[in-house]
Amino acid sequence: MLVNFKTIIDMAEKGNYCIPAFNTYNIETVMGVIAAAEEAKAPVIIQVYPRLLMEEVGYYLAPVVLAAADKASVPVCFHLDHGPNELAVQRALRWGCSGIMYDGSTHPYDENVEITKHIVEICDTIGVQVEGELGHVGSVNDDVMEEYTDPAEAADYVKKTGVTALAVLVGNAHGHYKKTPKLDIERIKAIREATGGTPLVLHGGSGIPDDQVKAAINAGIRKMNIGTDVCCAFAEGTLNSLNDPNRSLAVDLFMKPAIESVKALALDKIRLVGAEGKA
Repeated sequence: MLVNFKTIIDMAEKGNYCIPAFNTYNIETVMGVIAAAEEAKAPVIIQVYPRLLMEEVGYYLAPVVLAAADKASVPVCFHLDHGPNELAVQRALRWGCSGIMYDGSTHPYDENVEITKHIVEICDTIGVQVEGELGHVGSVNDDVMEEYTDPAEAADYVKKTGVTALAVLVGNAHGHYKKTPKLDIERIKAIREATGGTPLVLHGGSGIPDDQVKAAINAGIRKMNIGTDVCCAFAEGTLNSLNDPNRSLAVDLFMKPAIESVKALALDKIRLVGAEGKA
């Protein structure tokens, strides 16, 4: 069943666990995630990058996600990830997203607040809630990591913008980590306290050690993004088909290992964040 962002985040808040948010790119990754969610009886967020929505692929992918959510017996939120501007947000809303992330973290603070507040007001008119970002969560390939999210600034940001959840920079990054990341768990706790218990979001969830993920959830993380691991699982499943001498070239059969690989990855993450059996 399709639900909005607040509904699914509230579930995690009340149960003191985390919602896994999987970035999807095609019908196979959507099918893998939904199959895992159904088997684990877990609420999930299916995300799409703005480049997919702004290119032709989004025209086909959005209906796939909505059909999967409609058929599912578990709560599913269809979420825009890292929306860079109002155009991307408007398109995501028009194509059925029930949650929006606007990322103004690369802008000066006052501009980030102003634009995020505007996005929140737009989305509120149709009952869709917004995730904001403070402290730019960059790439593992960046030479220098941005300054970590400041708790006092986070409190001001949440108050002024009205976001439902806040993505924070606490030692996390997007992509394959070159060395084991070290999350600042005490900072997560401080941000959580300063913002009055606002649900926090951990981007770059692929590759963070399990013990750190669990500690972050205990400290207040209520949504964790998984993108790189989905891509790797899909690639692994595809390679399994390519390396199978008995493979079929019928595409629907050829892609089954990729779907199963994504499903296995999703099941692992669902269990890690404590979402299994929570639907």
